Amino acid sequence: MDQVEKMATFSPMNLLVVDDESNIRKTMKMFFDLQHHKVTTVSTPKDALLEAGLQIFDLAFVDIRLGLESGLDLVSSLLARSPWLKIVVITAFASVDTAVEAMKRGAVDYLPKPFMPDQLKLVLERVAAIRLLEQRINLLQDDLDRNDPDISLNSMYPPMQRVIELARQVSTSDAVVMLLGPSGSGKTMLAKLIHRWSHRSDKPFGVISCPSLSQELLESELFGHVKGAFTGALRENPGRVASCEGGTLFLDEIGELPLSIQSKLLRFLQEREYERVGDQRTRKANVRIIAATNADLKSAVASGTFREDLYYRLDVIQITLPSLSERCGDIAEIAANMLAFFNAENHKAIQGFSPGVLKIFRDYGWPGNIRELRNVVERAVILCTTSMIGVELLPDSMASVVQPQIMIGDRIKLEKIEELHIRRVLASTSSVQEAAEVLEIDKATLWRKRKQFGI
Repeated sequence: MDQVEKMATFSPMNLLVVDDESNIRKTMKMFFDLQHHKVTTVSTPKDALLEAGLQIFDLAFVDIRLGLESGLDLVSSLLARSPWLKIVVITAFASVDTAVEAMKRGAVDYLPKPFMPDQLKLVLERVAAIRLLEQRINLLQDDLDRNDPDISLNSMYPPMQRVIELARQVSTSDAVVMLLGPSGSGKTMLAKLIHRWSHRSDKPFGVISCPSLSQELLESELFGHVKGAFTGALRENPGRVASCEGGTLFLDEIGELPLSIQSKLLRFLQEREYERVGDQRTRKANVRIIAATNADLKSAVASGTFREDLYYRLDVIQITLPSLSERCGDIAEIAANMLAFFNAENHKAIQGFSPGVLKIFRDYGWPGNIRELRNVVERAVILCTTSMIGVELLPDSMASVVQPQIMIGDRIKLEKIEELHIRRVLASTSSVQEAAEVLEIDKATLWRKRKQFGI
């Protein structure tokens, strides 16, 4: 067995066995249970299609003769409903013709009866290896398609170091995670990292932005809908919950979720059950939920716009991301990563930022956080025609940060000296708490001063 197959065998799969012989079903289930796979057994094509509509299967074993019905026809029907499904046909009437026909219908392998446990194990290893390679290809394609640079995990700011460490710890569990922090502070990137570090990393990662869709479309995007469920539903939509089976679903700005959907999300979190829009059938899914918000959900609960029971169900583990201005010592490295990304995207070889630009980066308040820094770097790369990005390539909104050298005793307002001093102390310390201690003011006063000066 090669290395890929060895890795693949450690990933449990959801299996479907379709055979009209009860002894075969029991024997196969017993074997697969010992291999730590989840197994569902049925005896008829009707039951097989019913189960395929309720669960997401990775692999199906289908007997060619199912009483008076054809297993070959079932292969086509299963693949029409679940194109990703891998199907192995099994039969006591093995022939070259039936093997060829099974492959034409979309089966990936063929297993004649009677078969031994070692043969079943070999088939599992082959299919698991194919499945793993497909998932790796999908992940690589996602990397090629992504339009955002990776954010550096190195930080000089102790609270950010604790954020990364906590994210690594919770990634090993299936617990719901709530990411808090200002808009643009990197909550989506952190959710992706938690997924990447988890045992679900070879499964899909999906994102739903709750404020971006109407109530009807948001429910459909989340749980799916059947054809004709509402005006414009011209085809069936499985929904993000189903498409992220075994993986992670990130719900951005969860505070904007309508009350009517909150109850359905709560049920899914508690029971892993849901229904598609326009369909009464109850379905199950194994999906981890990570949520994020920059809103005060406790206030939303108090005002009645957010369910209290859902709030406490989501509030298992909280991770609060600091604003970019609070980790100004990290900005140079984050900007360098972004520069490398946009250099490659725009086929340029810009070497870096001028000292003046880096100083402005440290002193600027970054109200849009990492998202704003991304836009600034991308803009500068596009406009730059030299080997270094200079101050002239920064947007006008940052011009106020460019300050002349100010000396004590200069004929300027005391407020301007106070602003410059606070900026410099914040740039030279590793946290807001440390800056407040140096300035000998409390954090609340420093927060008001930063808001006053736009720091």
